[in-house]
Amino acid sequence: MRFPLLALAFVLAASTVPASAQTAGSGPLTLTEALRLAEAASPAVRAREAQLVAAEGSRREAASLLFNNPELSVERTRRSAATPDGNAREWGLGIAQPIEIGGQQARRREAASASLEALRAEIEDARRQARAEASLRFHAVLAAQRRVRLEQRSVELFDGTAQAVARRRSAGEDTRLDANVALIEAERARNALAVSQEHLQDTKADLATALQLPPSAVPEVIGDLGVPNGAPLPYGLDQLLASAQALPRQRALAAREDAARARVGVERASRYPDVTVGLNVGREGPADGRERVTTLTLSVPLPLFKRNDAAIGQAMSDATQAEIERAAATRDGQAQVRRLWSRLDSQRERVARLQRAMVAASADNQQLAAKSRQAGQIGLLDQLLVNRQALDAERDLNDALAEFHTTRIELENAAGWSREGTSQ
Repeated sequence: MRFPLLALAFVLAASTVPASAQTAGSGPLTLTEALRLAEAASPAVRAREAQLVAAEGSRREAASLLFNNPELSVERTRRSAATPDGNAREWGLGIAQPIEIGGQQARRREAASASLEALRAEIEDARRQARAEASLRFHAVLAAQRRVRLEQRSVELFDGTAQAVARRRSAGEDTRLDANVALIEAERARNALAVSQEHLQDTKADLATALQLPPSAVPEVIGDLGVPNGAPLPYGLDQLLASAQALPRQRALAAREDAARARVGVERASRYPDVTVGLNVGREGPADGRERVTTLTLSVPLPLFKRNDAAIGQAMSDATQAEIERAAATRDGQAQVRRLWSRLDSQRERVARLQRAMVAASADNQQLAAKSRQAGQIGLLDQLLVNRQALDAERDLNDALAEFHTTRIELENAAGWSREGTSQ
């Protein structure tokens, strides 16, 4: 019996492992999978979704026939009288219903519906923000991995040069100065590799935070960090500006403003007093003269002193604040899209120049320098300078690519444009 119980325990333990952790550890992480994990595990998204229950409850409550509940009253009276029967017992049953006469119920329904719409738009915006953050972290890891591979090549290159110079010095062909210069370059390459590996660990930790995973659970990421030469962007500035008008955040702010204005209407309508209609039935009098009594009541409070001014003023302040926030968000969003578009255009030209001129020329210089060094036409310092220039060119290209993709993701997020090139 012990073995089946242990097997069952292992099966149950395996079934409790989160699906995201199992998926993340199954192989290399792609951008699509990272976006899915980030959206599913985002605390901001889950917190907004948790508020849906309250918002839907408010809408159901506002959709009821009347806002106030009826009040039921029961009365039992024992009356002592000088009658042949002695004591008389009387009873009464009544019901009263407050009724709003200022149209508050319709305004309350508008406010509840607008608040629910705003919350749903905020949930969509939180999902977009989670995907954008994960995309930024993902491309940072791609750039860091590429930098590590570049520094590994640098270590291999300068280590090989240092070993070759050491052999030539042993043979009396190179000087001690040449050996020391080659050794220093090799150590600098190892230091740069260590720094790039530390940076890679930091970027993986940031990605793990965005995915809500432990840093050790983030595998190697795979993706494209390049920029196609000559290929136009799938959108223009006018398209981005038009798309920014329909952002979920803009829709949420507009709905919040509508809800605030509806609440202003509720508070203004509350100046009109609620009418309470009541119906009472009962029996009164001694047993030999018992009477059935039916009473219809109508009560209205007089709005002489309390005019709901404080609630109206607060509601108007909230509505004005919501209007200001929506206008500011629209203006700032347009300005941000223009600023990021200008930066992206500049970075795209910079990447093209690096790919077209400096990187290609540096790689060609490395081959020429190696041949010239073997032919004895240049010295060690000249060859090291050429190698360092080539590596610096690739580092500059890697940094430029990372900056380009960071700006691209920020621009698409600010304009509400998906990676597939369609507005959402």
